Amino acid sequence: MAGSLPQAAVFPLALPSVSTFAFPKAARLTKTDEFSSVFALRPRKRSPHFVLYVRANGRAEARLGVVVGKKFAPRAAERNLVKRMARELFRQRQDQLGGRDVLLRLQTKFPRAEFTSRAAVRHACLTEISSLLEVAARPLPPQPPPSPSASPEQPKGLPT
Repeated sequence: MAGSLPQAAVFPLALPSVSTFAFPKAARLTKTDEFSSVFALRPRKRSPHFVLYVRANGRAEARLGVVVGKKFAPRAAERNLVKRMARELFRQRQDQLGGRDVLLRLQTKFPRAEFTSRAAVRHACLTEISSLLEVAARPLPPQPPPSPSASPEQPKGLPT
């Protein structure tokens, strides 16, 4: 074809790769055991709608888990909105959160009387999740030392 343009002329600039802004599997809590080990801890911080759990993970990268149940967000669009916002805010702060597992859980509904539009829900999510992730970036409290194992002494009350 003499009249066709070369490929470089049609697309002169390369578009940025989608993977640049992706949420890779290495940055996610995926297994039930991973979620359970973080849930076993005391909540680090609560906001009006969310609970934050944070734990050291012994890795270089941070990982995120988001729990949004149907009980508190009955519509799939609302659940997806909350998860998308949490992942994007986490992605922006991921370098500050290195070495931690961060778990966000929606704990109360967004009442329709207060949150009449998606923009209102989006704004509430933005402010609450941002403030919770700032708390997650703070230094973690020292972990208690493991309990001492049974001493080699003879237990009391047993004959010698």
